[in-house]
Amino acid sequence: MRTLFLAVLLTTAAPAFAQSASLAAAHARIAADYDKTVAEVIELTEIPAPPFKETARAQRVLEKFKALGLENVHVDAVGNVIGTRPGKDRAAKALMVAAHLDTVFPPDVPIKVRREGDTLHAPGIGDTTVTVAALITFVRAMDAGKLQTPRDIIFVANVGEEGQGDLRGIRHIFSASPLKPRIGDFISFDGSTVGRITNSAVGSRRYRVAFKGPGGHSYGAFGLVNPMVAMAGTVSGMYSIPIPQDVKTTYAASTIAGGTSVNSIPNLILAEFDMRSASPANLKAVETRFLQIIEESVAAENAARDTRFGKISAVPELIGDRPAGTTPASDPLVQAAAKVLTANGYDATLTASSTDSNIPISLGIPAVTLSAGGGGFRAHALDEYINVERGAFVKGLTTAFDIVVEAAAIKRK
Repeated sequence: MRTLFLAVLLTTAAPAFAQSASLAAAHARIAADYDKTVAEVIELTEIPAPPFKETARAQRVLEKFKALGLENVHVDAVGNVIGTRPGKDRAAKALMVAAHLDTVFPPDVPIKVRREGDTLHAPGIGDTTVTVAALITFVRAMDAGKLQTPRDIIFVANVGEEGQGDLRGIRHIFSASPLKPRIGDFISFDGSTVGRITNSAVGSRRYRVAFKGPGGHSYGAFGLVNPMVAMAGTVSGMYSIPIPQDVKTTYAASTIAGGTSVNSIPNLILAEFDMRSASPANLKAVETRFLQIIEESVAAENAARDTRFGKISAVPELIGDRPAGTTPASDPLVQAAAKVLTANGYDATLTASSTDSNIPISLGIPAVTLSAGGGGFRAHALDEYINVERGAFVKGLTTAFDIVVEAAAIKRK
């Protein structure tokens, strides 16, 4: 239904650079660079980039950005690698194009790419090392075609997209970086299955809750308050929260830790909880009710059992905050992406997800998350792999490239 709605909105105008000799030369360079791009995917994948430890991979991308001749290449205060390709109008709002450096895998996971025919296997290769390499390919292609876009394109290989990185790289750019006022549109490339346009940001609120109590011997102190009971009440209470039906909204009790021994009443139980929605209102409503449930569960346990050595308490700690929102289907950025995807035979399906685009979308800055490559599978799994069959891979890269070129022609006030 959303695909049909998008198709109705599309105009029949050709892309801004369609049929130009410059674009043809750029496409030819992407095709000619197939082996080079695949080699760069392998090279970058084999430089580990676990959460909060992206420095080595960032340094290699920094070297590549400098070799490409991008302007003002640097690493910012949180570790993002940034370089600008100048456009005709240096005063115009720029297009930012990003791909995240980090993967979900901890430092002890060995990363070695294995090629089997047209597939490359390695943890983190599809989410999203392949698109970091794609950014480099895009700049080479623009140079080969001598393309001068109407406005600047700021290329970013950013840190902190995954897990408890909590979008810290892009969050920094849109909160503390001098680049913020320059950005008119934002494209995040994440994954290699081309065709989806993520224009709805699934927000999340994540808590670690410390349930505390006096503890004691499981037999000798039987009857004392138990923090695990308050935790259990919180979990069951969360799962009684009504689910909003207008926009998909979810919650999960995710991890648990604590306790002293099997024959002890625990004095500390830690539990983590996740809440998600693309609707800011829904997310806020679930979060508000969840925090009330914690208080109710603690009060119920303190009322039910002996508190002479101390009461149960609970301390919620916010450990993840990803804002929600939507870039409308009618926005020129969404339309530009859909136009190019449709022209190249892709479905141009609108989707909702949690990506780096959450940050600009929440601030009212048009943003989408797209993919580049020939398809990827098993993201976040040790057997993750991507398809690099030449035809599909080059087509996916070329399509993503054309979206960047088209988006760079959008005029923002």
